[in-house]
Amino acid sequence: MQSWLDLLRDAASHGRRFTRVRIVTVPLTDYSRFGVWCARLMNEAGEDIRYVTRDVAVAEELPTHDYWLFDSRKLVRMHFDDSNHFLGGEVIEDDAEIVQHNYWRDAAWHHAIERDDFAAQQGI
Repeated sequence: MQSWLDLLRDAASHGRRFTRVRIVTVPLTDYSRFGVWCARLMNEAGEDIRYVTRDVAVAEELPTHDYWLFDSRKLVRMHFDDSNHFLGGEVIEDDAEIVQHNYWRDAAWHHAIERDDFAAQQGI
């Protein structure tokens, strides 16, 4: 994790932004609680991690799959098996799909709760 924190600090010192929205089920599992706790370190290093509860994500028709957007232009969709083991990422080059995922990112961000506020709500 230290190398990721170093990368975040270096990027932030050069004006680059890293943002992330995590969709979580409440009540949180122990693993999700640990993730919220760890996010404090990443936020301190320069990443802005926020949270949306699954009920809000469903109401807002956000996707159920995980993905990364790089500079709003490159889309990588994550694939997992039925046991939630990571199988790999698929680079998506279709412009319409990239635009749709940008919309979903913006919608999720609009409804997201800052990490510290979310952690306080969850007693972390």
